[in-house]
Amino acid sequence: MNRPYIFCHMITSIDGKIDGTHKSIPARGENAFDFYQLAFGEDAYYHLDGWLSGRATSEAAFTKGMQPMIDENAAPVPDGDYIAKTDLTKYYVSIDPSGKLGWETNSIQYRDTEAHVIEVLTEKASNGYKAMLRSLEISYIIAGEELLDYEQLLSKLKEQFKIETLMLGGGGVLNWSFIQAGFCDEVSMLIAPFADGSAQTHALFQTKEGMTEDIPVAFDLEHVEKRDNGAVWLRYKVIGKVE
Repeated sequence: MNRPYIFCHMITSIDGKIDGTHKSIPARGENAFDFYQLAFGEDAYYHLDGWLSGRATSEAAFTKGMQPMIDENAAPVPDGDYIAKTDLTKYYVSIDPSGKLGWETNSIQYRDTEAHVIEVLTEKASNGYKAMLRSLEISYIIAGEELLDYEQLLSKLKEQFKIETLMLGGGGVLNWSFIQAGFCDEVSMLIAPFADGSAQTHALFQTKEGMTEDIPVAFDLEHVEKRDNGAVWLRYKVIGKVE
């Protein structure tokens, strides 16, 4: 399969959580900056062409709960994908199967990094939603009928957008779905020296009924490094399911 190299890069608490009250601790901001530098900084370890997140992550980080401005009477759009013109060299890939995110612009800003938005839809997305994306010059990919088609998505990202290296950036359900599907090559964890013990917050990997199972996966440790501000950076190669 012709697809990008995919690494999952996440910052977690000591108890493996990717969100929670520990994120409000001011000192954790120093760890978050280090996390950014590893993948996006001037001397970054990784050289990514884009990064991918789920709908909930996109909404929390970028669209902030805005509802999409849909014209239900919009003229029918052409079938298939839409590739908008952009001068940006990085892409933000947002998994949004039904078309629910309220984008207002075709790019996002993450610290010093600006990226062109690519919406990943299924056939469930409405004509009106796709028309809205076109009016905003937001690229979109159709990958699957009811459920996300991973192979189709990743092939299109490689072939149509020339994405060679893709960062997988959560949430936990999306991360685990890529691991279980065999489409994640590496896991990078920056463990910040904080915890809150909450049972209600999301972990690095999580199953979802009807989508993924708790089949164990093996990893091979590649790198351990003590970082500034009490953090530890771990890198693992993904070996695969252990059944």
